[in-house]
Amino acid sequence: MAFVHSNSGKEVRKSCGGFLVRDNFVLTAAHCTGREITVTLGAHNISKAENSQQIIPVLKAFPHKDYNNNSKFNDIMLLKLRDKAQLNWAVKTIALPRSQDWVRPGQVCSVAGWGRLESGKKPTTLQEVDLEEVDLEVENEQKCKDLFKNYNNSIQLCGDSGGPLVCNNVAQGIVSFGKT
Repeated sequence: MAFVHSNSGKEVRKSCGGFLVRDNFVLTAAHCTGREITVTLGAHNISKAENSQQIIPVLKAFPHKDYNNNSKFNDIMLLKLRDKAQLNWAVKTIALPRSQDWVRPGQVCSVAGWGRLESGKKPTTLQEVDLEEVDLEVENEQKCKDLFKNYNNSIQLCGDSGGPLVCNNVAQGIVSFGKT
């Protein structure tokens, strides 16, 4: 799990999840972009320094060329790290899916992150200090369409906002927004 911190100028800061796919590349959501982006790897409690943490600046961000900020379609971005991460017990890469892999309704997957627990609220303090993980059941297509007016099942899964969607130890998606 990666903690992605971006700065877009005066007082505009974002914090997002992400995940290491190679020792020098992190995948995250495109809406997490900014002028200056830093990635923290190996963190459990993001509010304090831990011996396992590696803080690495991002050299270049590659958002999907068709990312749409309004609909959140193609909300995916690859971050090239300035330095390679040191892989160890706390910092590991996660496998990406093969082209024929597909998440099926009823399959149990996991999401993790340091994000908000309820949509719509803007807390003044960090809501969860420790990394949270919850098992989710993939919803059926009609329920997702009912919840999200712009839902497109060919490119989106609906679930909890946070970081990577992991099924059977393979990253199957990046959670970009949702209702809790």
